[in-house]
Amino acid sequence: MTEYLEIEGGRLAYDVTGEGPLVVLCHGMGDGREAYRFLAPRLVAAGYRVAKADLRGHGESTTGWPSYTRTDTAHDLLALIRHLGGPAVVVGHSFAGGAATIAAATDPDLVVAVVEIGPFTRVQKLDLGGLLRDGRHRRGMMLLLGAGALRSVGLWRRYLDHAHPGVRPADHDEYMAALERALRRPGRMAVVAKMGMSAPADAGARLPDLRVPALVVMGTLDPDWADPGAEADGVVAGMPAGRGTVAMIEGAGHYPHAQFPAEVADVVLPFLKEHARG
Repeated sequence: MTEYLEIEGGRLAYDVTGEGPLVVLCHGMGDGREAYRFLAPRLVAAGYRVAKADLRGHGESTTGWPSYTRTDTAHDLLALIRHLGGPAVVVGHSFAGGAATIAAATDPDLVVAVVEIGPFTRVQKLDLGGLLRDGRHRRGMMLLLGAGALRSVGLWRRYLDHAHPGVRPADHDEYMAALERALRRPGRMAVVAKMGMSAPADAGARLPDLRVPALVVMGTLDPDWADPGAEADGVVAGMPAGRGTVAMIEGAGHYPHAQFPAEVADVVLPFLKEHARG
């Protein structure tokens, strides 16, 4: 059942299932909280209270916020965790991976650990060599940039298909059709464009401040990078020594939690067992 949290600037939509230590799941830009429709039940079955939240401007959350940065999303996450009576482990995908870093660095008593899935947590440097030699990465970047620049739902859908290489969820076409309808509502692709233009410098600047454990989960075929493993290692290298670890999901693109939820759960659940607390 959808619940709402009113905070300054708008209203956030979320739902909560299960009992136990709190885990907050936050999706990437241009998606919705049902991106975790396969992972969340596995966490609930393992004994966690799981909250799935819609980013500002997405899903059932409102538009019209003054800005849409990772720092904004971090403050939204902290407000939700306080409302739910944290502490919590935050799982953030893509854009929200950087937001999870900021939230944990801001209040490590409230965010006791983070899981970053395919995270945009560092300022990206143009990799001309990677674009030239890696057609998968080149096509992904063209679609991603085109969708943001033109505010095109069609190009965004083509990017999403490309970012799910090989194995796709059984409900992929149905889910994507529903997402297309959601993004065609007034103002929604404008939010995606604003988020896409928001560089992750704010998140990268907080990596050295991280005082809680972090797990970076990356698909080996993530088209957002020519070398996904190197990007994951780079995120961890920006943290204090010993703070972060990397788990690579073989054959996954930018959405391993949708493509391979069992494999993602296999690496996330031991991390939660060690670090989550009620």
